[in-house]
Amino acid sequence: MGSGILLTYPEIGVVAGVQGVLVYALTSALPIMLFALFGPRIRKQCPEGFVLTEWVFKRFGYIPGLYLGILTILTMFLYMVSELTSIQYAVQLLTGMNGLAVIIVECVVCTIYTTWGGFQTSFFTDNVQGIMMTLLLVVVSIAIGANVDIDTAQIAASGLTKSTKLGWQLLYILFIAVASNDCFLSGFWLRTFASRTDKELYIACGIATFVLFVYLTLVGFTGIIADWSHLYPGNPPQDPSLAFFIVLNTLPKWVIGFVLVFIVALSTAVFDSLQSAMVSSISNDIFRNKLPIIYIRGFVALVLAPTIVVALKSPNVLQIFLISDLISSAAMPSILLGLSNHMYFLNGFDIIVSGCGGILTVFIFGVIYYGNVHEGGALLILENGLYGDDWSAFGAFLAAPVGALLFLAGSVLLRAIVMWTYSKIFSTEFTVFKRKELFSAELEDITESSVAQVGPQGSSYNDIESVVDNQPKSKVNQWFT
Repeated sequence: MGSGILLTYPEIGVVAGVQGVLVYALTSALPIMLFALFGPRIRKQCPEGFVLTEWVFKRFGYIPGLYLGILTILTMFLYMVSELTSIQYAVQLLTGMNGLAVIIVECVVCTIYTTWGGFQTSFFTDNVQGIMMTLLLVVVSIAIGANVDIDTAQIAASGLTKSTKLGWQLLYILFIAVASNDCFLSGFWLRTFASRTDKELYIACGIATFVLFVYLTLVGFTGIIADWSHLYPGNPPQDPSLAFFIVLNTLPKWVIGFVLVFIVALSTAVFDSLQSAMVSSISNDIFRNKLPIIYIRGFVALVLAPTIVVALKSPNVLQIFLISDLISSAAMPSILLGLSNHMYFLNGFDIIVSGCGGILTVFIFGVIYYGNVHEGGALLILENGLYGDDWSAFGAFLAAPVGALLFLAGSVLLRAIVMWTYSKIFSTEFTVFKRKELFSAELEDITESSVAQVGPQGSSYNDIESVVDNQPKSKVNQWFT
């Protein structure tokens, strides 16, 4: 939870009320359980992995793995931009200072200690972040209760306790957006693979889901409080994303100073996770761990310069998230289907066609919905935002996964027709729907015996390979065929 939550969740409280806050908090928290659901299966199929893309390399091949790796790195870049944008806004609103100096210092400090300590330092700062987030919410909640007066007549007049069309739309939009986008965040997968047992992973995800829901609900309600206390929209009227800071500026100065320190700490804890995860993804997904890690860290340090530039020019934090969400909602459905034994015939060509087809479907929907190409293209970056009074955002997040699945089916059908025709002409075997047993029971037995020798989730590909070399050739041939 970085400083961005102090902009996005209070905003939805102002726009969509109690229903919006609860929906956003719930749809942000529940997808964490997907790692408890899919994590054990992926770890079993790819015990030597440490991020999702490693499983994709193994299941679908090099090109799809590279495709997912590029999308993952792009997603983390956007998240880094949004975090720097958020902390810049926070510093400017609370102190009046230019936030540029703060984000430069944050980038430099994170680079130094993640280079020195690796991902272990990110684990440590996450624990510190959890403690600081708890203290932040306790102190701010007490300060608001003691200093902010709510007009009870405004509660009914505001309409924020009623359900709305937008609130029901967000129940679908946000779940699809957050669930698919979480799969793009390598930091989550690094933690999934690092967990000692599947049971501990399940317990950890359950705790995280509960804590996230409670904390995000509390943060989101500051937007509602800003409305009920007549602090929002202010004079002159302020953007709804600033609702938390509008309330905060009415509190004693010591509270503001306390919050400022904690916001910087929260931002740093998130930024170092993104930075470490980007190093891992670039090293593994792009260079296949053949380039010394120090060069990768140097490259990521250089990437911070354009990250800062984009953050300074970024107009809206939520829009940054939405662009990333739309891409992931088109790419992830076909990839996750690859986990099913019934979808054994899917290959890398299908995955790439499906992801690109989902984005194309959003464009087609936008052209049809708006009636012109320009606005259809603008829908790809959700130029009109998420909280409009029409069905454009809902349609975009429906078109992306549905279109992706339709293109996936079309890709399989096209491959089948082409390969069937080829087999008839050249009298070869038609193999499109022939089960290749990529993760056969025999290999799982071999893998489990290897894991038992080196410890749970501790085996490497070389460990498994050495065991396979000692098996009868029939098993080896069955695996590699």
